[in-house]
Amino acid sequence: MGVADLADYPWDAVAPYAERARSHPDGLVDLSIGSPVDPTPAVVADALRAATDAHAYPQTVGTPALREAIVRWYERRRGVAGLTPAHVLPTVGSKELVALLPLLLGLGPGDVVVHPRAAYPTYEVGARLVGATPLASDDPAEWPAQTRLVWVNSPGNPDGRVLDVASLRTAAARARELGAVLASDECYAELGWDAPWDVHPVPSALDPRVTEGDVRGILSIYSLSKQSNLAGYRAAFLAGDPAIVARLLTVRKHLGLMLPLPVQAAMTAALDDDAHVAAQRELYRRRRAVLKPAVEAAGFHVDGSEGGLYLWATEGRDAWDSLGRLADLGILAGPGHFYGTHFPQHVRLSLTATDERIAAAAERLRAVSVLED
Repeated sequence: MGVADLADYPWDAVAPYAERARSHPDGLVDLSIGSPVDPTPAVVADALRAATDAHAYPQTVGTPALREAIVRWYERRRGVAGLTPAHVLPTVGSKELVALLPLLLGLGPGDVVVHPRAAYPTYEVGARLVGATPLASDDPAEWPAQTRLVWVNSPGNPDGRVLDVASLRTAAARARELGAVLASDECYAELGWDAPWDVHPVPSALDPRVTEGDVRGILSIYSLSKQSNLAGYRAAFLAGDPAIVARLLTVRKHLGLMLPLPVQAAMTAALDDDAHVAAQRELYRRRRAVLKPAVEAAGFHVDGSEGGLYLWATEGRDAWDSLGRLADLGILAGPGHFYGTHFPQHVRLSLTATDERIAAAAERLRAVSVLED
């Protein structure tokens, strides 16, 4: 499979439901895509403005200030000590890295790329672009000898599942046994909700309890889109095995994959400021506390969703039927069909809407539950 063979972009199929939802008298509540709606923090925007005299080409490896900020962040927020600037690398958002990692690692036909059963579709796209075989599996015992890359995602998109230290340790051990790279997509790590993640940090694949001090073969990927409302900045980074980081850096230099210098300055400011992250987390916590009980009252069961930006819900019927029911309430969700073949009866509802729109969705869901009773 190559670029010309990729399927149509899946979200195009949601357009008729969006049109249906827009006809609601009180307007559309778009809970389909997790695009931040809250302002970019002032500390970040100020840093961007101060760095606009960016007349020279930026370095692919990132500024020393940014790399050092990433190292500090991993130690302070993720409990990962001992990293150096050689362990980290900025990326142009995290989606390009997810899509390109099989290529950057030199994978091809005959190789297997494992990803979660409920999965962001770009894991599979990246495998198919290089002719590798994608495998949806959460069970390390199922991973075949041909496995060269294993994706884990915690908290997960779309299902909000959080992997504990024991699960990450098992995945890392199996990946090493196979000679595969373990790539952990941790973009929602600051957003843990249910116990114990409401009080304990979501663990990283680089956590010393997972690695026992040996990060060989392990990568952690993180994005500032969610914690800092920087989706429009394309601000992300990876950390882990310095040998792999060096290899990725060389290829990325050839491809010209470098972050604009003002964005690097903004990232540095964001990583060094925890206050805005705490404030944003509280916004999402409140929105989840409003939306989740209303979704459940309307007849949906919420699965997983221990962390992250989404509610992963089912009412026991095909997701397209649920999407239609929600659209009649003016609410737009994402169908489980987009996230693999294993969850055709689930829908994904995002917390990335304003307080007013979340409240409107909750009111509509509660009203329909009363009518149906």
